[in-house]
Amino acid sequence: MPANIEVKAHVLNRDALIEPAQQLAGAEGIDIEQDDTFFRCAAGRLKLRTFSAEHGQLIFYQRPDAAGPSASFYTATVTTDPDGLRQALTLAYGTAGRVRKHRVLVVAGRTRIHLDRVEGLGDFVELEVAIDDPADARAAATETEEIMSALGIEPAQLVPTAYVDLINVAR
Repeated sequence: MPANIEVKAHVLNRDALIEPAQQLAGAEGIDIEQDDTFFRCAAGRLKLRTFSAEHGQLIFYQRPDAAGPSASFYTATVTTDPDGLRQALTLAYGTAGRVRKHRVLVVAGRTRIHLDRVEGLGDFVELEVAIDDPADARAAATETEEIMSALGIEPAQLVPTAYVDLINVAR
């Protein structure tokens, strides 16, 4: 299964981090609208990420709830009928929540910097460093810490849970 080392932080204004992230990457960011529906799943998290009526991804992942760099193992499958798939999965498993966000994606080396504005929650930064080998996890965690530092993100800003969990607590 593919894997990342991930970290998530709450920030006051993700827009203020776009330019510094682009400078780190030496490239422009990409604007992405995402609508994630989470389904009940005992073995991890199962979400349908919708980009448009004709494009989505079904993503299963396992990641511990931890406020700091942690490993996430995942698999993703593309769909051309996200609405139909959402309906089938809702009937089969029931939903666990929904997350709508505007994301600016900036790629710096092997690190994906997600500058997120999450409906109902506010602004966040997620960092994902792809790893091919579990032995590379420590180096990837160090990369996340270096980018956090470069963006001025403090350990106290780290968030241990998924957006869907934060939304469900806020309700």
